[in-house]
This record gives sequence, C-alpha cells and structure tokens, in this order.
Amino acid sequence: MILPLLKTRFQKVLEPFVDDTVAYLDMIRPSQDAKFGDYQANFAMPLGKKLGKPPRDIAAEIVAKTDLTDLCDPPEIAGPGFINLRITDSLLVELLQKAVCDDERLAIGEVGTAEKKRYVIDYSAPNVAKPMHVGHIRSTMIGNALVRILRFCGHEVVADNHIGDWGTQFGMILYGYRNFLDKATYDANPVEELSRLYRHVRKLADQPNEEGKRILSLVLEETAKLHGGDPDNLALWHQFVPVCMEEIERIYQRLGVTFDHTLGESFYQPMLAPLVDELIRRGIAEETEGAIGIFLDGYEIPMLIRKKDGAFLYSTTDLATIQYRMREFQPDVILYLTDFRQSLHFEQLFKATAIIERGKSLPELVHVKFGTVLGEDGKPFKTRSGDTVGLESLLDEAETRAFAALEKNADESSDKTYKIETARKIGLGALVYADLSQNRESDYVFSFDKMLAMNGNTATYMQYAYARVRSIFTKGNIDVVALRRSSEPFYFTTPQERMLAMELLKFDEALEAVVRDYRPNQLTAYLYELANRYSHFFEHCPVLKADDESVKQSRLKLCDLTARTIRLGLQLLGIETVERM
Repeated sequence: MILPLLKTRFQKVLEPFVDDTVAYLDMIRPSQDAKFGDYQANFAMPLGKKLGKPPRDIAAEIVAKTDLTDLCDPPEIAGPGFINLRITDSLLVELLQKAVCDDERLAIGEVGTAEKKRYVIDYSAPNVAKPMHVGHIRSTMIGNALVRILRFCGHEVVADNHIGDWGTQFGMILYGYRNFLDKATYDANPVEELSRLYRHVRKLADQPNEEGKRILSLVLEETAKLHGGDPDNLALWHQFVPVCMEEIERIYQRLGVTFDHTLGESFYQPMLAPLVDELIRRGIAEETEGAIGIFLDGYEIPMLIRKKDGAFLYSTTDLATIQYRMREFQPDVILYLTDFRQSLHFEQLFKATAIIERGKSLPELVHVKFGTVLGEDGKPFKTRSGDTVGLESLLDEAETRAFAALEKNADESSDKTYKIETARKIGLGALVYADLSQNRESDYVFSFDKMLAMNGNTATYMQYAYARVRSIFTKGNIDVVALRRSSEPFYFTTPQERMLAMELLKFDEALEAVVRDYRPNQLTAYLYELANRYSHFFEHCPVLKADDESVKQSRLKLCDLTARTIRLGLQLLGIETVERM
C-alpha cells in the first residue's frame, strides 16, 4: 500500500533524469534497520555515476523536488546519498483503517488496466497411466499458488493441466494388460492393477540386455498401434483413461486444486501431422537421418518433431499446444511449471516457436523451473524399495502424523470429528507450505518432523499463530464485526505496535514480489515475518488487559488485521487455517 505511493511521487521527479524510471524506482525498498526509517531510496548513487554528479547532491535535488509531506516525515540524506524515509503515523492509521473495513481484500487493490495480463499456466501435468508421486507436489502446488495470487492481483488466468495420456506409458500398460493381467485385482481396483502393470513392464523394458530390448520393442509396437488408430488398443485406452482420471481428480480434491481445462496430449494428436507438413513446406523443418527436425542456432542436435517410424514427440505436441493456446486464449504470458531437467527442451521449444510464429505477436514464454525433492540422505526421495514415493501415501501420512500430535496435545473437549478435520488441514498444510516456502529453484530435503514443527517457518507455526490471535477474541468475548465498524482510531504507544502496523501494510509488496519472479516463497517469508512481528507485539503490549480502553481497541484491531492477513495469505497459497490447535 505504501511503496506504490512512494514510487508514484518519485517517478515524476526522476523522469527528467532518465528515460526509464522503473529500475531506479525498484531501488526504493524497506529499510533493513528501523533506525534508518521505514524505507530507503538508493537510486542517487547510480544516478550520480550516470550524470557525473555527487550522489548526495543528486539526492538533495530529488528530495527538494518531491512532495512527500503527506506521506513521510522530512526525508534524511545519509552516507553517500541514501534517502531515508519514515512514514507518518497519520498515513499508517489511515491505511490500517481502510484495511480493517475491507472484509475480502484488506484494501489491497488490483492491477490497473495497463498492467493487467492474461496468463496461461501449464502445471501439474501427470501421466495418466502412472500414479501421482512426490515430484508432482512441486508443479501442482507452485502452479496452484500462482493461479490464486495472479487472480487476486487482478490478472486473467487460464489454468491448464496438460496431462500425459498418449505416450509410451500407455504402450507399457497395453503390453502388460495383454501379458501379465491379474483379472481379479483389475476388477476390484483397476488403477492399482494398471499401476502394477506399468511398473512391471517398465522394469522388464529397462533391463540392459536383449530381453529388455525385445520388451521395449513390443511396447513401442503397442504405442504405435494406439497412435495409428488400432480399434482394440483404442478401446482399451478409452477404458483405462477415465478410471485413471478419477483417481487423479480425487487427489486434486484433497489438495483443493482445480483447473479451467484438462487437455491431454491426445487432444492435440490430430494437429501434429498437419503441423509437421506445414513446417517442412515452409522450410523450417527438414529431414535428418530419416527423422524430421528443426535446426536451431547454438544447438548441435536438432529438435526432433517426427521420428523415423513416423511417431511424434513431446516437442511436436508442445508446438501444437502453443499454437492452440495462442488461437483460443490469446495469452500475454504462458508459464510452464516443470523441474529444471527440462530446461533444454523449453529453450529449444521457445526458440522454435519464435521462428514458426515470426511476424506474429508472440506471448512471453516462461519456464518456471524448480528443483528436486530429496530424502534425508540427500538423494531423490524414494521408498526403501527404490520406487518414487506416491503422492497419496504422503498425504495420508501427513494427516496421520498431524492427528497423532493432536491426540497427544488437544484438550479433552475436542471431539474426534474435530480432530480428524483439523488434522487434515494441518497435515496437508504442512506438506504444501514446506514446498512453497523453498526457493523454487533449489532442491529441498523432505522431512515430516520439520514440516509439522510448531516453530520455524512452517504451516503448523503459521496456523498456530492464526489460532493464537483468534483466541484473544474468544477469551475476551469480543464482537469482531462491531470492532471493525468502530471509528476508534489506531494508537502507537510502543515501537512494537508501529512495527506490526508497518508489516501489515507490506502484504501487497509480498504479492508483487511473487508475481515479479513467480516465487511463492516471497509470500511465505512475509507471513513468517508478520507472525514474528506479532509475537514481539504480544510480548510487549497487553491487549485485553491494556490500561486504556482506546489503546485496547487499537490493539484488538491490530490483532484482527494480523489474523485476517495470515488467513488470506495462507488461502492464496492453497492452505486452510484452523480456529484452535
């Protein structure tokens, strides 16, 4: 709320000095130390170098020309040219009161028409024929958080789950179904049996011997028959996909994840042959050792779009998908959320698209890459048998552990239904928050003990912080609706009250930071800092036992805003709160 006001005032003054003010305005940041004020503008040093003038002189000139009287106390110029800014208490009170009165958005505005964008976000994207595993938590939950945050900020978002429903994995299942099917198990639990068949055939095909080559060849034959329209394979495919999708949707429901579209690879299959023919005709693609590929500058190996046997590749499908999305959704930005191992694929895909769509208005194409989930041994997280850990089993264990903790610590008045529901929120929240709180490009070690810890930057701590604030209103029998409607002003009688107020008014800055680089950990870091600020406030500032009624009302409003900010922040991350723990 405050930073945009500061930037607007400085922008007009900076315009005569530089052609593009954006980079310089980004140098207005929260101060690292309260003794230097609330915000610090650091653009005088690079401006001084650019203009050949002493930075302190530049800073003094800019301060003299910038009207900040209704926003700040008189600015101070420190060191080589830092401009220290302390926000007036009257502005803090005004902004806090606006936030108190806004039930839904806490007075956080949406982007203006000029900044509004339409995003297509491609995330989750499981292979239908395989169980969802621990790796899917990253793409699914980072994507879900970005969808929620971008929409809240006022952007248009198309959430598209580009599922794998047409690849070699189906060849493995088809081969397994014909050769290794346990009919009784399939009738009782088709998804479990199809998963077993996939794992079994995959293990056989991965053998480094002639038998492995033979099995793989037969698998590819089944895949080619499916792609070629073989009636028997198509009939089985139509039988397999719905039951697999039901299983996937059930997991999404547990996670609170929804999509606008679920368009699998099969949806784009009819578009692939015409696309390849067109690219050959235009001279963009050419024959290479019997296959068809696109040769790109800077890469020794071409990006293949059709194999020797006539089969298409992921690259072909992705090119067709971009064309479809451009035609149907007219996006400004397309985000692809996959792990870093696909970086080369997306580099080539984006370069090829630029060549194919030359002359057209092309959306910004971004690979939002992320690291790997590791076990405590520092290696990719696996089961003891070496299999990738299933996502549903992680969800189950998270809820089970949370329930055990509640059983141990909850008071006797808590009934079992309440504890089950609370355990669900705590367990799933812990799993999701642990992922989102990481710098997405970093690997992280999976640990239930750390995820469910009541201290540190965890969902459990944040949910506890929310419940702790809410308990004040229960204990004091406070009418929250009446409190929010009250015209009683805010008072800052201690440094802790003012510091908490400043932190509450930085919520929009955290959201802007997420959008800038698609990093939800910017929001988790903000929420954690807010919870810590609240702890300091609570330690030094009695609320229900405040000496003065006006101070009590002010502190209650700060408590209410803290709880509402934590709740809204967690909601934007896809995490639920609990009223008591």
